Parts: sequence; C-alpha cells; structure tokens
Amino acid sequence: MPARQLLLNPGPVTLSPAVRAALAAGDACHREPAFASLTREVLTGLATVYDGAADYDAVLLACSGTGAVEAMLASLAPTDSRTLVLSNGVYGERMAAMLAAHGRPHEQLAGDWLAPLDPGALEARLRAAPDITHVATVHHETTTGRLNDLAAVGALCRRLDRRLLLDAVSSFGAEEIRFDDWALTGLAATANKCLHAPPGASFVLAERAVLKDPGPAAGSVYLDLRRYHGPQQDSGYSPFTPAVNTVAALATALTELRAGGGWRGRRETYRGRSRQITELLRRLGVEPLLTPAAGSCVLTAYRLPPGWSYRRLHDALAAEDIVIYAGQGALGPDVFRIACMGAIEAADLDRLEAALTALLAPAGGAA
Repeated sequence: MPARQLLLNPGPVTLSPAVRAALAAGDACHREPAFASLTREVLTGLATVYDGAADYDAVLLACSGTGAVEAMLASLAPTDSRTLVLSNGVYGERMAAMLAAHGRPHEQLAGDWLAPLDPGALEARLRAAPDITHVATVHHETTTGRLNDLAAVGALCRRLDRRLLLDAVSSFGAEEIRFDDWALTGLAATANKCLHAPPGASFVLAERAVLKDPGPAAGSVYLDLRRYHGPQQDSGYSPFTPAVNTVAALATALTELRAGGGWRGRRETYRGRSRQITELLRRLGVEPLLTPAAGSCVLTAYRLPPGWSYRRLHDALAAEDIVIYAGQGALGPDVFRIACMGAIEAADLDRLEAALTALLAPAGGAA
C-alpha cells in the first residue's frame, strides 16, 4: 500500500482521520437550523481558543486566509486617519497592497526580510505622525519563518493609544496571542493551518463594539465583516453561502485542538517536531535561515545544501510522497521551508528522516 502524502508545506495540512471523516460526512443545506447551530458552535470555539477574548466576536468567511486579511483591512482600517503597515516579508507587503487597493490612507514601514521588526523605528514614526491611528502587521511571517515580536509591538500600540490589526493566519492556534495587552482591534486567521482543518473557511476575530459600529464603508459587499456579524451572532446564518463541509470539519478540528491541550499543547507539539527536523538537517549539513530563538514553532526556512536546487530536492522528496515548500521572492533560489502543522505522526517523521538521509548523507549523492 503506498504511503500517504505527507504535507510539510505551510497549509493545507495533513488531516486527521476524524477531520477527514467530518469533511465527507454528507451534504447539508446552509439555511437549515442544524447548520446554523453548527456555525454558532464554531464561532464560539474560535472565540475561546485564547483567554482574554471575551470582548471579541468571530466572523466566519468562505475564503482563504488572504481573504480574511483583506476583509479585516477593508472593514476595520480607517478612512479618516492612517494605518501604518509594519512589514518584513511578503505578507506584510501584501497588507499594504490591500490597503492601497481599497483606497485606505496608509504608509509602510518596510524592514529587511531577514531582520526583526524594529519597535524603535515604529515608536519614532507613531510619535511623529498622530494621524496614524492603526498599525497592521504579521505575527508569523512565513516568508522566513520569523515569529515577530508582537509583545513589543503590541505594548507600544497600547502605550501610544494605537490599535493593532494582525495577520495571524500562520500563528492562530499554536503561538501566544494576547488580545488586550496588544491593543488588538482585529486579527485574521484560517482553518487550514494551525487549526488542522481543510481549506475553504477563514475568519476574523474583532472587537464586538467595533463590529457593531457602522464604521466606514468596506468598499466590498462580500468582504464586509459587518454584513456577516449580526446574522451569524444572532442566528448562525450567513448572508452568503458558507463552505458547508469545511465548517463541519473545522468543528471537529476545534474539538481535537481542545482535547490536545489547546494552543499551548499544539505549540509544544510543533516545537518538538521542529527540533527533531532541525537536528536531523544539521547532522546532514543543512542550516536554518534564522536562529531558533527568532523562529516560529510552525515553520522553519532552511538554506539549500550546496549542489541542490529547490526543484531537485522537492522532486526527490515528492517521489517519496513528502511535500516541502519553496522560498519566496529574492530568497527563492536559496531556501526551502518545512512546516510542522497537521496530523503528523512519529512514523511520518521517521519516513522524512529516511528520505533526507538517503538524499543528503555523504553516501547519498547530494554533492
């Protein structure tokens, strides 16, 4: 029997049997009370993954994580003041592009992709520009695998009375998020990464009071969070067709998250996997792009070994039903990425070790 495909890309992830079964459980109509009840269960589950979110509501969307980020910015970024985008990778730069597409006043404080965010530069800019009322940034920048220091950024926003809009697409469910301490107005995330559900459903967690306020026009019908918020919270119904089967699978995935110790348990699981993979690759002469202290538990970028292109390494592992991921932008020719998300078992890591050792050990022909 062929081995199952092991997904080590940063989403979609390898699903557990229970989540896969929920995805295939059968057809359902999104206008029936049973699905409305399921939607409310999922909304509650998302809003209680972390402590400290009692004043926040989840809004469930049928889209990718990118769609949720854009919905958050289109609905919550102001029109009568400016948003500062603090970026050090592809996804921070994408937030600036979204704000531009929606005509929202903004500027970007762009850093080197290999450098951490600079709280000092952020503070100087915010003090110099009182018309900047919101800061938008990325928690886990998967371009490099860096876990940005949101404790410093959030504390600064709180102290200077700015509000934070956070891309938590690749961190929600596995890294710490502190809603009040970070002055969060909203965060965007998705089902198909650290929550271990299939793609098709994403969400925004935002301050309830902000969602209830009429706010500025979103500039979009489908991405307008306020169109969803009232109906979903009041009755469990959405204004547009949701990803019915994915929502059912997400409900099961949230149950598995809670049973596994919540986000803290998942973080420890990922940390263990990440250490094991990094130690293996170091034995084979492959170094991570960032120091372990700078990286997330979710994904690590590694420097390609001498003599290996990404395509060659990818294809050799794909022949063993193992999927890795390419670098992005200027880093593309030099790195590959491995994520630790999904229903990965010890036998899967053993299979990865055997495949990498056969390829990269001195006798394996890597040179």
